[in-house]
Amino acid sequence: MEKDDLPKYSVTDEYQYQPLRRRRQIKKRLASAALICLGYLLYSQWYTQPGAAPSYLSIERLEADYAKCAQLRSVPKDPSGPRDRNARFVDGYNPVLIRNATVWTGEPSTSVTEAEAREGKGYAWTPSDVLLENGLIIRVDPDIPDHDLPKDCEIINVHGRQLTAGIVDMHSHTGVDTLPNLEGSSDDNELSNDITPYVRSLDGLNPLDPQIRVIMSGGVTTSLILPGSGNNIGGAAFVIKHAVGKEAGRPELSIESLLADPEKNHRYIKMACGENAKNVYGQVGRGFGPFSRLGEAWYFRRSFEKARNYKEAQDDWCATADRVGAKQMTKYLPSELEWETLSAVLRGQVFVNTHCYTIPDLESFIGYTNEFKFPIRAFHHGHSTPFIPEVLKRAYGGTPPAAALFADNMYYKAESYLATEQAGKMLYESGLTPVYVSDNPVLNAQHVVFEAAKAHKNGLKYHVALAGVTSASAELLGLGERIGKVKAGFDADVVVWDSDPLAVGATPIQVFIDGVAQFKEPIKLDKPLTPPLGPSTFKDPSPKLNEVSDIVITGVTRVLLSGHEQTLDANAGNVVVSNGSIVCMGACESHISESASVMHLQDGHIAPALTAFGSLLGLEEIASERDTQDGANNEGSFSRAIDGLKFEGKGLAAAFNHGVTKAISAPKFGSSWRKGVSAGFRVAAKHALEKDAVFAPLVALHYTMARGQKTPSTSSTVADLKYKLLGAVHASKKSEDRTDEDLYLSQVVAGNMSLVIGVHSADTIASLLRLKHEVEAAMAKKSSSSSAHLRLVLLGAAESHLLAEELAAAKVGVFLAPLFSYATTWDQRRALTGAPLTNGTAIDVLHAAGVKVAIGVDEDWESRDLYLQAGTVLVNGGGKISEKEALGFVDRNIYDILGIEEEAGEKISEFVVSEGSPLTIQGQIRAVADGRGMVRML
Repeated sequence: MEKDDLPKYSVTDEYQYQPLRRRRQIKKRLASAALICLGYLLYSQWYTQPGAAPSYLSIERLEADYAKCAQLRSVPKDPSGPRDRNARFVDGYNPVLIRNATVWTGEPSTSVTEAEAREGKGYAWTPSDVLLENGLIIRVDPDIPDHDLPKDCEIINVHGRQLTAGIVDMHSHTGVDTLPNLEGSSDDNELSNDITPYVRSLDGLNPLDPQIRVIMSGGVTTSLILPGSGNNIGGAAFVIKHAVGKEAGRPELSIESLLADPEKNHRYIKMACGENAKNVYGQVGRGFGPFSRLGEAWYFRRSFEKARNYKEAQDDWCATADRVGAKQMTKYLPSELEWETLSAVLRGQVFVNTHCYTIPDLESFIGYTNEFKFPIRAFHHGHSTPFIPEVLKRAYGGTPPAAALFADNMYYKAESYLATEQAGKMLYESGLTPVYVSDNPVLNAQHVVFEAAKAHKNGLKYHVALAGVTSASAELLGLGERIGKVKAGFDADVVVWDSDPLAVGATPIQVFIDGVAQFKEPIKLDKPLTPPLGPSTFKDPSPKLNEVSDIVITGVTRVLLSGHEQTLDANAGNVVVSNGSIVCMGACESHISESASVMHLQDGHIAPALTAFGSLLGLEEIASERDTQDGANNEGSFSRAIDGLKFEGKGLAAAFNHGVTKAISAPKFGSSWRKGVSAGFRVAAKHALEKDAVFAPLVALHYTMARGQKTPSTSSTVADLKYKLLGAVHASKKSEDRTDEDLYLSQVVAGNMSLVIGVHSADTIASLLRLKHEVEAAMAKKSSSSSAHLRLVLLGAAESHLLAEELAAAKVGVFLAPLFSYATTWDQRRALTGAPLTNGTAIDVLHAAGVKVAIGVDEDWESRDLYLQAGTVLVNGGGKISEKEALGFVDRNIYDILGIEEEAGEKISEFVVSEGSPLTIQGQIRAVADGRGMVRML
């Protein structure tokens, strides 16, 4: 057998002995087959049929993304049109007929032109019945007969009282800056970054914030809850109604049930320019946040640019999907939660509300609106807005922003130092919209309607002022066809008032939200029925200083000076002033010379001038600027106000123009309280050495017992004061080691100087009364006298009503500052808020108990409102407080409490001249005399 013919023992042997070339061909064929298989696998995995997305994308999600394109392209419209029921209404509440109301609908009659309506023509209070059903206003007619009423309708006869739409406050932090202010419940600013459009006020909103109901008791039914202004872009805001829980007509206790528009037609965002973000983030070397307005502009523009890029990426995706179809898209719609809200701003889907004060801030922001093409709804605070109407009218979109204002809270920081009380008037005359807000808790939103009232007092037309807390605010929220007017088809949010809502002391009798009465048994003040306010007598203030020493004032009907009170015939009601003093009141024919200046008045009043006690007038011009201040004492320092007085400030001038001729101020301690010896001075003086500029260089010794100033505890602070006072009782008069503080403590225990303690808590007040008793016992023992008296005075005293009887028995005087506390701190949490929630406020309780009480000044700007505060106490006192007593709260009582004797004849040379009573909104101050020989004409 040949070698080649040998048998093969296996397949492998056969393959092994094949020629090498053949084996290589087989390997190539196997590799090709493997590649073909791999390609098929890849093909089957990745290949898509024409019109289909890659299999790794969800068709369902792509289609959902494409559906979002329509949402991205839509611009929300204001809810409007007829409804059968309010979406917020909860079944089970009967219809309500409010009969015999005097109604302000919020709209002019159809018979006037638009130009006439702007001037106020066609607006009127009209006798009407108002029918509420299913959460809506169904009818507003002069007489709705009983046979037209729905079944089970409740009838409430209000006997001619005024009725308006619910008050709308479009700048509030209630619920996110919960009161009393505690660290654990403050959620208004997310300060992890300067740009936080992605956060929402809703996520920090506490529906159990007691202030929500307190605010509602002032007639406020709707509020825009904004994040704070610590960031340039602060986050999303939400509109709520002030009805909380089932007892207020809601289906449940929840954040969701608070929302004013359950259909969520609109979105809102808060932004802020200027000082706040600089102060929060402006630290050298910090890696984020602006240091200057230049940096703020960069942060704004960079953020808007990022949002624009995101928006354009979404728009490009949607445009491509339009062209090829959603199923053929190779990626999903871009989605970044961080930039969603801000991109919606650029789409015109979010109402922008911006905290902005100064001209550079305002003008820069107007520039952003045009660069990035988005509208702005309102500038908040906006103290410089009246000066640049042309700039505001250049805002993108053709509709200039409104200005959301305080009436007279200003000068508290550099941004607000250019503000004017005539801002609303100036804006409206320039074709812009002013509205009035609380910024609660900065101002107490319970009294936000008072801001509109003061705006009217300062020249804003009545219908515009009232719209500034009702219809105009509603329109700016995009809810102008739902709230803000008393009109069929609108939400049944109405307020019945005990007097004109722009009158001093106006208080709700009842508040309805979605047709549900919010008070089962409201406290009602005993007030006579009064007509709506008459025409305003406002005159623009004179730009130049005009002072005279001799003048004849005609048309005087009332003299309110203590000891000289009288009513005069307007035709013969003359007051003659010679050398700055009143020398005759009446016909005064023999006193009138032809050469004398004459001031003609309608319903002229001569009232006592005011004294501001407890403020920092004369010691602090701008609260946030240290260079404008005397400074603040600490635990180890002590000073006298007389050594730090500063004159000719704008705050002093404003106080004078509102009738304040004197101020008694004490050195500052910490952030807001007092420590040292106060001084009394005339606010119109040019310097401390001017004749009669200082009327009392050393008034009282001041200390603080507020919880915020614990050193280190309240109890140790009381003990320290007791130690000082007892030390003064037993001190040797000749001791060479005595400090200035020791000397004034000796004056206190000798009965020659008052001891003024800043305190709010009733518990701490009780400790002070115990301390007073112990020190007086030591004083009596030292002097062998049973009549030793420590002249203790309380300043602040929010909870003092709880010890009214004890304070009266101890002869302790009280300065309420603020007059109407609203529980901003823990120490004030038991403050009385007044009707319709409580029967009176602290001043009513203290006065009834016989406590010597006066109105103090908590913040300097409040000195401008002292007459109006006294007027509020008068009209809301139920006839238990006389006009003379009300004026005494801002004049005579101050001196009695402190033990200061006024100079003989001082009241006849220190007075205020007004048209109408200065205690009313319609009263207008025309001249002020400060007892130094001149009368200043205003």
